[in-house]
Amino acid sequence: MKDPTSPATSKASGVAWPPIAVPGQGLPTRDPQTRPAIGGPPADAPHRSSRDSRPAEASAPTTASYSAGDPAPGGPEAQDGDGAAGEGSAMLDDLRTAIGRYVVLPSDEALTAVTLWVAASHIQPGLQHAPRLAVVGPTKGCGKSRLLDVLYETVHQPMMTVNTSPAVVFRVIGKTPPTLLVDEADTIFGPKAGDKEDLRGLLNAGHQRNRPAWRISGPEHKPTAFPTFAMAALAGIGDLPDTIMDRAIVIRMQKRKPGERITPFRSRYSVPELHALRGRLADWLVPLRGTVAGAVPKMPVEDRAADTWEPLVIVADLAGGHWPARARAACLAMTRNEVVQDEQTTLKTRLLRDIRRVFDQEGSKEALRSQDLLAVLIQDAEAPWAEYGTKRLNAYHLANLLRVFGISPANYRFENGRQAKAYARNHFVDAWARYCPDPAPSVPTAEVPARPTQGRPPAPPSGTLPTGPPGGPAGPRPTR
Repeated sequence: MKDPTSPATSKASGVAWPPIAVPGQGLPTRDPQTRPAIGGPPADAPHRSSRDSRPAEASAPTTASYSAGDPAPGGPEAQDGDGAAGEGSAMLDDLRTAIGRYVVLPSDEALTAVTLWVAASHIQPGLQHAPRLAVVGPTKGCGKSRLLDVLYETVHQPMMTVNTSPAVVFRVIGKTPPTLLVDEADTIFGPKAGDKEDLRGLLNAGHQRNRPAWRISGPEHKPTAFPTFAMAALAGIGDLPDTIMDRAIVIRMQKRKPGERITPFRSRYSVPELHALRGRLADWLVPLRGTVAGAVPKMPVEDRAADTWEPLVIVADLAGGHWPARARAACLAMTRNEVVQDEQTTLKTRLLRDIRRVFDQEGSKEALRSQDLLAVLIQDAEAPWAEYGTKRLNAYHLANLLRVFGISPANYRFENGRQAKAYARNHFVDAWARYCPDPAPSVPTAEVPARPTQGRPPAPPSGTLPTGPPGGPAGPRPTR
């Protein structure tokens, strides 16, 4: 449905900001000179609209990740919640409500992520990274296509790419790229993909700016660079390839419960309502594309996860209110969820975790015979090792899987004087720390152990096989 309020135009900036009616207060007053800036409101600005007064869900982990000396997550240039910044927060609230009315998403964090992803599509010409939105589900009927329907009516310049040829997509993407929406992505990446290698390469390369695809084009057969940078949402059954999932905000859809109800999506009233929201988002964000190009928000994650989530956090900081904290909380929760999901599905990482569990169960043993380790692994009914290979996991398979981590068995002499092929605990320490680390417990500052007294080195660890770096002077000495 159309927004009943008409946009109020700022003569100073040329930006149209739609007024938001606050229940019981009427239309808010604004300073026409106010422009939104990167960052949320400072801590000493309690004035917010009634929509912003409710607490942001799961914001505790984000607040705890910043020390007292760090600046607020919103940054030093945050507005006080009035004017444009306050209207941006209310606009995102309206978009979040509209999306949640038509689709049941797996969590509040997922709904927040989709909302910010839609808004980020309107500033993608000013972004360095174009995050993918991977909408995956175990079966059909989980709402994946319905979510794409809602995205199609709200994102910037949508382009549905069902059965679209790579040549068309290469020529459509330019300085102002569209937002690609790919339904039935399993037809591109699955066993029925066929000759879609060009489209797969485009979707992989388009996550980062300045990654063109070179093709021979024209009657003169000149090498031509085709831009690939464009935001994309991909929906399909089952996980997408790792190269896509690693560059994506992953939404794991599920079938609705009997009590979960949604509003039917009907073009006669749903499309006008969503188009009105898209127009408001464009009026707010399009003039800020030059501003966001130099934005460096404070991120709660690192590396590629930070690249993927940065556009969403930038939009949240522009909106202010509770959105900076809400965006960072969603970033932490969903990133950690994907780390756990990846650990559970990656076979070699699963093997490292299971071997660590076996060593923990055995207590103080510093080495385990290969056959003893295999016997315990195969007995786990929930693990894949009893059905690994043609029969089950054997010593050759075990050594082959662990070789990539620099771990191999060796001959060791045990307490009874017998020698056997065995795996030493200290050979796994480095791989455990890198690929399946335990969650770091929060240690109060007062309980941090002090440095050892000078002149008194710590006592060496007890046991027949002292711990140390593999192959180092303190490592176990294999027998010949």
